[in-house]
Amino acid sequence: MARVVPRSGAPASFADLTEQLQPAVVNISTRQRVQVQGGGQNPFAGTPFEGLFSGPGGQPTTREAQSLGSGFIMSSDGYVVTNNHVVATQGRNGTIEAITVTTTDGTEYDAELVGTDAQSDLAVLKIKRDKPFPFVNFGDSRQARVGDWIIAIGNPFGLGGTVTSGIISAVYRATGGGGAYDRYLQTDAAINRGNSGGPMFDMGGNVIGINNAIFSPTGGSVGIGFAIPAETAEPIVRKLIAGEAIERGYLGIQIQPVSEDLAASLGIPHNRGEFIQSVVPGGAAAKAGLRAGDVVTKVAGKDVTPEQTLSYIVANTKPGTRIPVEIMREGKRMTITATVDTRPSEDELQQNFANPDDNGEDGYANPRTDGDQSFIAETLGLSVTPLTAQIARQLGVSEDTKGLVIAAVDNSSDAAGKGLRRGDIVLTANYQEVGSVSELEGIVRSAKNDKREAVLLRVQRRGQPAIYVPLRMR
Repeated sequence: MARVVPRSGAPASFADLTEQLQPAVVNISTRQRVQVQGGGQNPFAGTPFEGLFSGPGGQPTTREAQSLGSGFIMSSDGYVVTNNHVVATQGRNGTIEAITVTTTDGTEYDAELVGTDAQSDLAVLKIKRDKPFPFVNFGDSRQARVGDWIIAIGNPFGLGGTVTSGIISAVYRATGGGGAYDRYLQTDAAINRGNSGGPMFDMGGNVIGINNAIFSPTGGSVGIGFAIPAETAEPIVRKLIAGEAIERGYLGIQIQPVSEDLAASLGIPHNRGEFIQSVVPGGAAAKAGLRAGDVVTKVAGKDVTPEQTLSYIVANTKPGTRIPVEIMREGKRMTITATVDTRPSEDELQQNFANPDDNGEDGYANPRTDGDQSFIAETLGLSVTPLTAQIARQLGVSEDTKGLVIAAVDNSSDAAGKGLRRGDIVLTANYQEVGSVSELEGIVRSAKNDKREAVLLRVQRRGQPAIYVPLRMR
């Protein structure tokens, strides 16, 4: 293998590059009017301002709020790119009264909000003056490599134009937040509150990322910052400027990564593919024949991995496109063709997978011994009883539902750690229905004989959709 000889040392200085780029980087502030409910939690409790905003008799009143962030000018006629959360209202009852963009020479401009996209956390503003603005261009984030030098310019803590430098620590980093755009450039350049919406530049002076978030146990920079790749941001920004609708692909499934425990229960490698927890009735996945319990390994010819999630692949597929979906179902591999639907709004998505509040304690008796309860208790940390029509009515499920009701959970077990509790209904184990303790016992013993480390239960909780839970056996 040929030896790679690095260039000697870091760049001698970032000063020339900064001098060229900084005039196009701006500070953004908003002034908002937020309605608050009198008598509720006071954000100023315990301070000299406590009670200042409470209306008489607990009536709603309003208070002024501000937000600070960063952005950059992307065209000579004054289009400005930033994060949506920099200019978003605080709460459902907030209204934006003014957005101000301040350039490096201290000039303030009233900004017009051109468009926002909450799902990608992007927004575009417009400012005006008689002469052209200095601006910067989007680069190609696909060419970014781990170890490349970058600089970030922004408005941390409201201090004004601040430059930090570092390298790209990771590309296409998934933070675990889920969603269609959980795919970032990671950097060790100092990113702090107020840097949101500011640009990440490569050494050619191109914007390859938009600083968006940090990981921090302290609230300050610990060297783990995240930027939206230009590859993701630029097409969305162009559509916002053009006033075009932003359509994303959608299958209508609720998914989770294949964790180590889940992989152990299925006997497959972990960190490959994503597990379908539930399917929206009448959605694209349901129409194609996808089911809860399927493991999606490949979509449209692309492997599903932590760096290339199913949500990302589908969201970036044009609605109406027919795509092959490779899955593993009960140990068998198969391919299903699905027609991609249009992704709903975030509010509609929450309604699709809404979980009503639990209605409280159950009222059923102690478990019956129709199987080896001691084995189940020892292996899974559960005490279960068959689901009768009477118990089904008490738990609010159909009387013909088949399963086992959890009567007790060992606090030291993996079941307790996964959140299982008294009143949950076990519908299946390793995809097989369980109507008796002996059936569950047989499935668990078989898994142990196959050297499995976990068993996969499908569990129903009062008022909530059934989910799959992998339980590590003892």
